[in-house]
Amino acid sequence: MTHDLLIIGGGINGCAIAREAALLGLKTLLVERDDLASHTSSASTKLIHGGLRYLEQYEFRLVREALAERERMLAAAPHLVHPLTFVLPHDHAVRPWWMVRAGLWLYDALSGRSSLPRSRGLKRSDAGYQAPLQRPGPGFVYSDAFVDDARLTVLNARDAADHGAEIATRTGFERAERRGDGWMATLSDGRTVAARAIVVAAGAWTPEAMARMGTPPRGHLRLVRGSHIVVPSLFEGEHAYILQQPDRRIVFAIPYPGGTMVGTTDVPVDDPADAMISAEETQYLCDAANRYFRRQVSPADVVSDWSGIRALYDDGAGAAAEVTRDYVLELHEDGAPVLAVFGGKITTARALAEDAMARLGPALGIDAHPVTRARVLPGGMIADIGTLERQVAERWPFLDPHQIDRMAHAYGSRLVELLEGVEAADHLGETLPGGMTEREARFLHDTEWARTPEDVLDRRTKLGLTIDPVDRAAFADWWRQAYPAD
Repeated sequence: MTHDLLIIGGGINGCAIAREAALLGLKTLLVERDDLASHTSSASTKLIHGGLRYLEQYEFRLVREALAERERMLAAAPHLVHPLTFVLPHDHAVRPWWMVRAGLWLYDALSGRSSLPRSRGLKRSDAGYQAPLQRPGPGFVYSDAFVDDARLTVLNARDAADHGAEIATRTGFERAERRGDGWMATLSDGRTVAARAIVVAAGAWTPEAMARMGTPPRGHLRLVRGSHIVVPSLFEGEHAYILQQPDRRIVFAIPYPGGTMVGTTDVPVDDPADAMISAEETQYLCDAANRYFRRQVSPADVVSDWSGIRALYDDGAGAAAEVTRDYVLELHEDGAPVLAVFGGKITTARALAEDAMARLGPALGIDAHPVTRARVLPGGMIADIGTLERQVAERWPFLDPHQIDRMAHAYGSRLVELLEGVEAADHLGETLPGGMTEREARFLHDTEWARTPEDVLDRRTKLGLTIDPVDRAAFADWWRQAYPAD
């Protein structure tokens, strides 16, 4: 069988393109050598946002597109994408008040008819926002959105698979060569597959993948590491903070399992595998928080950390923080087509996928019209989380409320599918170390390509952030017994 499209890379961009292609009726194969979202797509700051700071770099088109996508994502996955209020203190400001106020006004204007509240000034009467700060005072309040990045990636793959795409994880791309008007590609599972076109969405490994098909990229990448830490809670509440730093960077402080997430950094690297936080980054992030909050932290307080390598298009900018976050699509049509993806951000992955298929449409002989702009993601068919949780509690009253809340946010309307046929607590199977039931673990294996304990604990759920080492080892033992072939 000849595939219309072979996609290399199971991050957010690759999975979004697979979704777009499958919905257009193309025979699509996505290959990922590791797990879905196993690298940068699970190591972001977990935001669906326009990128307020990009206005300083005159990236107006990117911000406008990202804000439009923010609104789409809030509607497409209401269980997974949640409004988040940000507090921007003007203490330690490196930009004048009027400039920040003007930037927020422009941010509101570019968002159009948004469902989120408009920005406003921070008042002394905002006690909950002011109390954690060392020096309460003037500032601003605005809104963006929060997302579970790894689950967003998986849901794109799920929608693609539901419409005929093959999602092959733990399957590496070895090489490819042009044969007539198509490609013959060799995969690590021993298969040789034919494809009419190839998309390379392998992030930092895109140049390597293109070299293996004899098509070196014209553009270049800048690899920038972004690191995050989680420390004991710096404040109470469900809001977040955006903190200006002396080097003109901004750092976010966001509620997160285990405490408060603080990030991110911008560190140039040469090796795509160099995704490990340094001692200097840890100290930088602690210092960034300590400038603002009454509760002080040190590297010894860090509960967890993660780093991702942003594969950004090299636009010639000097500092790593100034390199564009916009995407660039590079189409090679010397024979069978190949499209390389450079850059991008999790917020604009759907728009990137739509653009990618529009570029490939003529070569594939299809009308690549938009198919996902108003489409909900799997699990997104809910009125709101509260209503879903009440319905689940009424239908399955033996479930723990905290369990319902966690699963409702993770699976949305797919929670009903997970619980189908369950009439009593013992139908869920044993309760596994960390609190997950056997039924949920098997659901993740059967419907979301989870193949290792890490896939389940660290990416499909966030239970790995709070599970202790003994329970993690015990869960791994159960998994290996349940799925020895994996």
